Amino acid sequence: MSAREAVERLLGVEVTGVRRSGGAVCLVTAAGRGVLVAKEGAGPGATEAEAAGLRWLGEYGDVPVPEVHAHDGEWIVMAYVPPTYPEAAAAEEFGRGLARLHLRGAPAYGSPPPGGPADAWMGLAPMRNEPGEDWASFYAAQRVLPYVRMCVDQGLYDTEQAAVFERLCARLPELGGPPEPPSRIHGDAWSGNVHWAQGAVWLIDPAAHGGHREADLAMLQLFGTPLLGHILGAYEEAAKDLDAPLAEGWRERVELHQLFPLLMHAAVFGAGYARQALRAARAALG
Repeated sequence: MSAREAVERLLGVEVTGVRRSGGAVCLVTAAGRGVLVAKEGAGPGATEAEAAGLRWLGEYGDVPVPEVHAHDGEWIVMAYVPPTYPEAAAAEEFGRGLARLHLRGAPAYGSPPPGGPADAWMGLAPMRNEPGEDWASFYAAQRVLPYVRMCVDQGLYDTEQAAVFERLCARLPELGGPPEPPSRIHGDAWSGNVHWAQGAVWLIDPAAHGGHREADLAMLQLFGTPLLGHILGAYEEAAKDLDAPLAEGWRERVELHQLFPLLMHAAVFGAGYARQALRAARAALG
């Protein structure tokens, strides 16, 4: 099914124009609806997971997210928000809003958004969301070891290299800092999903789940988010004001929380990310 056919079927309106906008995303002009984003899911459950994630993240309005107009098992149709340039005031408001969003909480580490499937996606990679007992066991079982195994199967790691990740997982209760309750996180907050528009920062394309708030902060730092210092400074200040300051040493744990996206990228895109993930694991081990 094409983007045109999907939008016309899901919304019951005539589509007057379609323009490809990278990957599986199209900008669609629909009669009476203006410009919409039509996005094809990466695999089974992807559109359901994205729709549920956007609803969950946008529930309290802490950070703006696009409105979902409709979705099915193949396509999701959302409001189009034209991009603008990064601004310091928007960055700082985003940092404060993200702190509030995280503290909305989640039922458990690994829990999916309400109505979202357990088998979700992060970009082109499958991602399992299954509630765990604590952060360490969740992170090992659902965010590190499955992707290490995928990398081993592709010949990206040998047995000795895979053992580095296994040693790290055994030490996660010690390395992860003080225990804290699960946060409501975006899950894939790299710079491409931090969308500057209408004088604000919007969050798009989530891999939302109950996770550690330091994971979103680490992802912001992985691929060069604009005005990062403004975002993190405002986040830290807001977290303190909300009586939930970041735990001491959170900056030293950035590489620990970057392991998941690096391993996921390694499994999808290959050896360069595999080397980077291995370096991050060794650095986290100290």
